[in-house]
Amino acid sequence: MKSFSYERAKTPAEAAAAAARIKGARFIAGGTNLLDLMKLEVETPAHLIDVNGLALDKIEVLPDGGLRVGALVRNTDLASDERVRREYPLLSRALLAGASGQLRNKATTAGNLLQRTRCAYFYDTNMACNKRNPGSGCSALGGVSRQHAVIGGSDACIATHPSDMAVAMRALDATVETVRPNGATRKIPIATFHRLPGDSPHIETNLQPGELITAVTVPRPVGGTQLYYKVRDRASYAFALVSIALIQQKDGTGRVALGGVAHKPWRVESAERALPRGSKATADGLLAGAKPTHDNEFKVKLVERTLAAVLAHAKELRA
Repeated sequence: MKSFSYERAKTPAEAAAAAARIKGARFIAGGTNLLDLMKLEVETPAHLIDVNGLALDKIEVLPDGGLRVGALVRNTDLASDERVRREYPLLSRALLAGASGQLRNKATTAGNLLQRTRCAYFYDTNMACNKRNPGSGCSALGGVSRQHAVIGGSDACIATHPSDMAVAMRALDATVETVRPNGATRKIPIATFHRLPGDSPHIETNLQPGELITAVTVPRPVGGTQLYYKVRDRASYAFALVSIALIQQKDGTGRVALGGVAHKPWRVESAERALPRGSKATADGLLAGAKPTHDNEFKVKLVERTLAAVLAHAKELRA
């Protein structure tokens, strides 16, 4: 690990200003992903800005009945919150499907959204990776790509986003709140927060330099049957091959978002109109234009079969 300087920010605006002012600065809270990357020298920040003291660790009810989740709320606390378990069970299920109990105790809401891919070529500094070293190439395109994206990728990158929570947030139509280095705030819909790789896979979100996440808000509860299914190689502590976040109403309408298949949580609202007709039509709409590799073409069928299982479970629960 290379040397770095360190400071503790006193306010969100101060933290954002410091990040914009100091070249190579990074925010740190739980550090469950960043510290691993620093040890491997995948990331070598010159300066760390500790945001743990910014009092952004509250879960608050909004006037419209929604929830405002502070950026520093730990995954364990969010998953176990009584209101989340009662009114947003999809979110609680997704959080509990991720990582281990020890990591959930440290990982934060903002950090979960900002996780970097677990692509093996990204982690191996001996391999070409456009996400780690722009312009160097993508080793996954000609390598082992079983875990990689089947849709939304590019000739520059076929990595997937690893977050379970982000998939649930996409289905819930969450909004990310931020503060910029000049102190101004803004709200970014989760639908546009993460970017597809295109020609610049190293730019993973639409955050501006120095911009700090302060909270994530979810609209008032939509009810319905809410389920999160995660298919992985082992029962725990593994990232998704395919995951499905489902919210379905009694008439069969609803929302569905996928994980493990793209560079960002994947949701196609137009495909959701097919939910009352079943899994095949919905899956076809969700993955229209998919370009799997030889190693991961199984994911296309796996989405359909997993969605069928989720829809069947939802039907049983409504019966």
